[in-house]
Amino acid sequence: MPLKAQIGLLIVIASAMAALLAPIFAPYPEADVLGRAWAAPSAQHWLGLDNLGRDVLSRLLYGARLSIGLSLLITMLSFTLGVFTGFSAAVLGKTIDMILSRIVDLLLSMPALIFAMVVLSVLGTDLAVLVVTIAILDATRIFRVSRSLAMNIATLDFVEAAKLRGEGLWWILRREILPNAMPPLVAEFGLRFCFTFLFISALSFLGLGIQPPNADWGSMVKDYSAMIMLGVPTVFYPAGAIAALTIGINLLVDWLVSTSAAKY
Repeated sequence: MPLKAQIGLLIVIASAMAALLAPIFAPYPEADVLGRAWAAPSAQHWLGLDNLGRDVLSRLLYGARLSIGLSLLITMLSFTLGVFTGFSAAVLGKTIDMILSRIVDLLLSMPALIFAMVVLSVLGTDLAVLVVTIAILDATRIFRVSRSLAMNIATLDFVEAAKLRGEGLWWILRREILPNAMPPLVAEFGLRFCFTFLFISALSFLGLGIQPPNADWGSMVKDYSAMIMLGVPTVFYPAGAIAALTIGINLLVDWLVSTSAAKY
């Protein structure tokens, strides 16, 4: 593994550990008010206190759990929906392909951020609504990738042989198409996770994502951004965490793509 991939892996592991072990590592509960607002870093509060007097380090750790965990859940749901529909469109014939493709084209014709803002404004900012909305939007991108991969694989001899043997759709998708499409799909998973993570952060920054008192990195950037003009550096902690995880994932994805290209 090259040095860049090792750095990316280290960043991802550190972020995952912070998310999984937040209750152990965090010195205070995420919502407890512990002192005056914007108190400077000290031995008790390594990164200082935020706009309400809560410990910034604790909120940063708890924010990792919610931001990363929610992004992973949404990416898994969107991949399940997008890969299944994309593969189905490729092997079920022109009629199903046309219907599914037109639905996807309709969703893609609307800007994702505006569509999500409208849905969340109407249906509310409940976590279930947030998860379903972003998963459906992301599934449209995954549909196109998986459909393109499956259409290329479905024309190969071993797939035609499976059809002639009388194998069913599920068997062909699971045993013939999916294993051969896995390398690019793994790379796409990393990219989609990254986009989902940034998308949730953007919605939280706009006030439509994860709601207080729950901590997440996007809402922390929103809460702390006003103080940057006064020289308070607190906003750089969640912003830096977002940037670091994004860079780490991209370094890993670049390595996976180059490795897959070398093999195939």
